[in-house]
Amino acid sequence: MNDLHVRAGTPADLDAVLAFWKDAAEGTSISDDGDGVARLVARDPESLLLAELDGTLVGTVIAGFDGWRCHLYRLAVHPAYRRQGIGGTLLATAEERFRALGGRRGDAMVLDRNESAHHAWRAAGYAPEPQWSRWVKHLVD
Repeated sequence: MNDLHVRAGTPADLDAVLAFWKDAAEGTSISDDGDGVARLVARDPESLLLAELDGTLVGTVIAGFDGWRCHLYRLAVHPAYRRQGIGGTLLATAEERFRALGGRRGDAMVLDRNESAHHAWRAAGYAPEPQWSRWVKHLVD
């Protein structure tokens, strides 16, 4: 995609990103709100990556690095733009960021029921690790 541009999201993008996720992402989590995403961008301004095509938001990924591990969240491509390499470009950009920060392994949160996402992640070289389970405790009601 020659006209595809990937950039870091800013606080000015947050409303558009949240609206985009309603159309393009599977499921939501407790931190998928303006405050949660604003904290992410304030803490790590390069972590929210946006893919734009002619100024239109067509994809996102959160590439968070905590100093030890590389975490990928919210890889989402607008349904009208899927299977055009946008997700792969976002992942490649995230992986470049991780390497530059000294990261050694990326992990992704992928819903078990989102089978189409499983194909995309496998195509990008990721695989589930069945020996691990995610244990979660919500810290707010």
